[in-house]
Amino acid sequence: MIKVGEQAPDFVLKGHDDKEYKLSDYKGKNVVLVFYPLDFSPVCTNEHACFVDALKIFEGLNAQIFGISVDSTWTHKAFAEKMGIKYPLLADFHPKGEVGKKYGVYLEDKGIHNRVTVVIDKDGIVRYVEEHGIPNVPDVNKIAKVLEELK
Repeated sequence: MIKVGEQAPDFVLKGHDDKEYKLSDYKGKNVVLVFYPLDFSPVCTNEHACFVDALKIFEGLNAQIFGISVDSTWTHKAFAEKMGIKYPLLADFHPKGEVGKKYGVYLEDKGIHNRVTVVIDKDGIVRYVEEHGIPNVPDVNKIAKVLEELK
């Protein structure tokens, strides 16, 4: 798994809004990568509800949130509509889990990402990594605190 202090691997993934997102285009802004197993699963639904509720806090901390799973853009689109998600959900769909593998979060035996949050600073350096495990929802307040320290 990626470690604090490492350069975040660059990537380009398509979002649920059909736009392509390149990590390096966000230099100068903090980025929160929310790797999660699957859209519409109970824990993932609760996880994204927390991020939706806290979006204004993250925006106030100059942070861009990206949700990343192995689901297709079509599944992401339906999930974003159902959940009212305004931040991009990125499809690490084909080749399956390629970005997750770069970050060490892809679970080859299950074919999904582990639930991991990665905070990347304005210079593209990883400043926080937490593996939550599949059944656990991340603490958005803890992530916001990390972002506050990066100001």
